Amino acid sequence: MKTEGRNAVYELLKTDKTVEKIMLEKNAQGSLGRLFAEARKKGIRVQFVDKKVLDKESVTGHHQGVIAITTDFKYSSLDDIIAARGEKSGFVILCDGIEDVHNLGSVIRVAECTGADGVVIPSTNSASVTEAVVRISAGAANHVKVAKVNSLNRAVEELKKAGYWLYALEADGQSIYSADLSGNVAIVVGGEDSGVRHLTREKCDFVVSLPMCGKVNSLNASVALGVAAYEVLKKRMEK
Repeated sequence: MKTEGRNAVYELLKTDKTVEKIMLEKNAQGSLGRLFAEARKKGIRVQFVDKKVLDKESVTGHHQGVIAITTDFKYSSLDDIIAARGEKSGFVILCDGIEDVHNLGSVIRVAECTGADGVVIPSTNSASVTEAVVRISAGAANHVKVAKVNSLNRAVEELKKAGYWLYALEADGQSIYSADLSGNVAIVVGGEDSGVRHLTREKCDFVVSLPMCGKVNSLNASVALGVAAYEVLKKRMEK
């Protein structure tokens, strides 16, 4: 859904509706600058584009230099995801900069199939749960709790305080097949190109990797996450 025009978007930002992103005309000044500041304060992704892009995206033809994209998807909080573990060991998946909607949809599908309590995504530099993501997830997004947080590193810290062991899924760690993976587990999977960011990786307790036997040295983010998530499930089923 699109909201267009300076006043309309400013009023939208006063509500609790989920704004996926705001497209602003380049070199925004005046009230557009105020909209930018308000969006950043709320952790909303802002994309600067040429006027011709806004003209193409506009439904009304009167965008006034700004279009907001909203969604009807209802996000959960990190506390909701932690509480969902109940009496069993918790399992959480964190996405560090996954910007491709196909990867995010696949990650959510993996989360549903492996019994994860939820998926955590950052509010910036990340794909959001759109209609496309719900479709790609094969409907799993309707059943999996997804939390959108302002700071993924803060989410990592909160999970550690709640008793979770944090595992960064990277190329140079110990084999995931030798990792403990018991208790409350949270796996951090990085973006398509950059992987898990350095600071986020430093905050994790362990770095785990998948053995690579071929000539290609990496897997698609959602594929790698799928292998790791099923290893968590496998070890829990063995107990």
